[in-house]
Amino acid sequence: METAEIRRRWLSFFESRGHTVVPSAPLVHDDPNLLFVNAGMVPFKPYFLGQETPPYARATSVQKCVRTLDIEEVGKTTRHGTFFQMNGNFSFGDYFKEGAVALAWELVTTPQSQGGYGFDEKDLYASVYHEDDEAIAIWKRVAGLPDDRIVRLGKKDNYWNMGVAGPGGPCSEILIDRGPEFGADRDWEAGDRYLEFWNLVFMQDDLSAVRAKDDFDIAGPLPKRNIDTGMGLERVAYLLQGVDNLYEIDEVFPVIAAAEELSGRRYGANLEDDVRFRVVADHVRSALMLIGDGVTPGNEGRGYVLRRLIRRAVRSMRLLGVDAPTLEHLLPVSKDQMRASYPELERGFGRISQVAYAEEDAFRRTLTAGTTILDVAVTKAKSSGSATLSGSEAFQLHDTYGFPIDLTLEMAAEQGLNVDEAGFRRLMAEQRDRAKADARSKKMAHGDVSVYRQVADSLGRDVEFTGYDEVVSDSRVRGLIRGGELVSTAHAGEEIEVVLDRTPLYAESGGQLADRGRIRLANGALIEVRDVQKPINGLIVHRATVLEGEAVTGDDAEAVVDVVRRRSVSRAHTATHMVHQALREELGETATQAGSENSPGRLRFDFKAQSPVPLEAMADIEAKVNSVLLDDLAVTADVMSLDEARRMGALALFGEKYGERVRVVSIGDWSIELCGGTHALRVGQLGVVKLLGEASIGSGVRRVEALVGSDAYTHLAREAAIVGQLTDQLKVRTEELPQRIASILSKLKEAEKEIAAVKQAQVLGAAPGLVATARDIAGVTFVSHDAGDGVTADDLRALVLEVRRRLGTDRPSLVSMAAVSNGRPIVIVATNDRAREAGLKAGLFVRTAAQVLGGGGGGKDDIAQGGGTDASMVSAALGAVEQQLHQRGA
Repeated sequence: METAEIRRRWLSFFESRGHTVVPSAPLVHDDPNLLFVNAGMVPFKPYFLGQETPPYARATSVQKCVRTLDIEEVGKTTRHGTFFQMNGNFSFGDYFKEGAVALAWELVTTPQSQGGYGFDEKDLYASVYHEDDEAIAIWKRVAGLPDDRIVRLGKKDNYWNMGVAGPGGPCSEILIDRGPEFGADRDWEAGDRYLEFWNLVFMQDDLSAVRAKDDFDIAGPLPKRNIDTGMGLERVAYLLQGVDNLYEIDEVFPVIAAAEELSGRRYGANLEDDVRFRVVADHVRSALMLIGDGVTPGNEGRGYVLRRLIRRAVRSMRLLGVDAPTLEHLLPVSKDQMRASYPELERGFGRISQVAYAEEDAFRRTLTAGTTILDVAVTKAKSSGSATLSGSEAFQLHDTYGFPIDLTLEMAAEQGLNVDEAGFRRLMAEQRDRAKADARSKKMAHGDVSVYRQVADSLGRDVEFTGYDEVVSDSRVRGLIRGGELVSTAHAGEEIEVVLDRTPLYAESGGQLADRGRIRLANGALIEVRDVQKPINGLIVHRATVLEGEAVTGDDAEAVVDVVRRRSVSRAHTATHMVHQALREELGETATQAGSENSPGRLRFDFKAQSPVPLEAMADIEAKVNSVLLDDLAVTADVMSLDEARRMGALALFGEKYGERVRVVSIGDWSIELCGGTHALRVGQLGVVKLLGEASIGSGVRRVEALVGSDAYTHLAREAAIVGQLTDQLKVRTEELPQRIASILSKLKEAEKEIAAVKQAQVLGAAPGLVATARDIAGVTFVSHDAGDGVTADDLRALVLEVRRRLGTDRPSLVSMAAVSNGRPIVIVATNDRAREAGLKAGLFVRTAAQVLGGGGGGKDDIAQGGGTDASMVSAALGAVEQQLHQRGA
């Protein structure tokens, strides 16, 4: 049974039994404690924590997940991968243990011909929490399992909690006996014989403290009991497909097959290569899914995880013997296997592949740079008589330059050196411990939203936002929060948070900054609003200061928006939509939004692109936007279902959480996007949009900034004044200014070339005299020279080559020169053909000199260059080259 079919049957089964099918949330989820969604229940966590009221009593999903704790262990075991899919069914105060067991047993054991998975009942076991006699009775009654096929396990295995105070409860797992070839009979913990593939969590306890997985305090029962189950899709796939592990299922193995073809090696031939093949298959698929959900490579957070996955895949292919680029062959294979379940991968593959291939190219350059750094470290170790590269050097290569430890081990061995791997692992462990400590501190930092939940519950409904239609609204104060606590009154000078039952003030979201304004109470109190936020879904909170009088909960109020600021922000937000559309028209559909900020009169728009936008293209984009302004298109907003919006072609953003009803903002029929922000009524109200330029803000992400309306006009007026000053000073008309400046720059460049030529001629003029100083050392004509301060590397190189030319080709010759340029020493060594025939390689001599200078170097056998940091050691460096030549002849 194909993996996509297992997925389809799951959703169909539970939908037919009253569950709402919830689409997978993006891997990047709005949870501050997680880099990625790492379990099927994560999108439902606010319901389990009581932070939000679930809109359904039963739900089911197949959730995309990524776990990153043990990336380096991927491939070494056959059950764990970075990306995986978790089938889940959930009950929020509806059915409980018996319902969950009955549903699970029915789906698992129903024959495949009747829509089930068709597992043989005689191979199935159940594990239960050892104190949960109720669950044991249910398994006997519902599934007919005898005592010898029900396993009692302790807290560590069969009690679930979130690692923090909150909901928890016993759980029960369905296991399958894979047969004696996978392990000993009744050995529940060792081996792969009794494989758990479905976990049913009976969430019934309120935990007051959690010290460890098996050490916690139970405060009492939860007000409502919930069900959270998870079935590993990949695990069930390899059980039903008759293969040994997740790497051999239909969605994964084709990548291994493609890697086999590229490398000429075979999966299953040896364990070392098998691990590499698995790493490639897992990481290519994981990278595909992460980029598909909007992640781009970077040096921290989610971007760093993606970068690491791509680099490990590329490195593994290199260790399989493939030096050429490989993702262009592997990524399309993975896409073809995953698109049945995730058709958006096909639509977005142009962008996905562009990001992935650019990262592979960057890493290949890193490998080249890392090789040079490694060469210096190896030479340093050898010169000191050591046979081992230190752990700190290996760690620096890994941590600073992204050079994988496996590659360091391999290349050091080629040079006859060991690596202090234990020291490297110790430094890695220290770094990992720091990361885990940071993660633990973040995990315990769940914001206390109980006070907001309390206010929301008292309201009994969402706060009504009226700001689309009005800027002044009558309302009532439904809550005052001061210092994190609910209060009934607040006095002049106090900082408070105000909850109204309805408000025209926009809460910051979707890149649009919050409104500012004032709230006037019926009793005369005046409150100044400086920020508006949504701490939990459905609740709008005004962060404010009491200016006059006493604010009182329950009092009638009038909320007023700062209209001038709102209009300025709305114009900027409208311009953002226009810039986005114009970018897509100019650069293609891969130029999708990656973030934005709309502030008064100014916008910042981030978009996906692998290379700079040409100036001509930027000019065309700006012209297009301002041309549409002249058309004065109407800006309209309509609320509809998500499916309707998609059929209209409305753009949705990666990582955004959309409900079933969405707001679609249209600019004529030119631009259609899902958006909850405020906008101008017509684009003509924007006046003018001026793009300030674009730049890179990270791998694969670029940023455009622009001014709108009066801010744009002021900027243009200032630029016009500058142009006027330049035309006065250069005595030309405005249209002649670019040509005149270009002429001045050209003359300046020519003058610089002439100066450089004169300086080089002066340097080369020393060549005849230097040839006259040549000495014979061990049968080699040798010239050494300190060119002093102020000589560039190019001039010194030219002098070295000129002296070598004048020495002729009749006998071996070696030229060694040094200089100081901009305070840093450089050294260049050159040899002729006869010298190289005698085994004299310029690179070996330049490394010797560069070490004395406190640096490194390298190059070809005929000419090599190095440098360092200690300019006072130039004479000593040249002396070291001469000494090395003497030793060779000894």
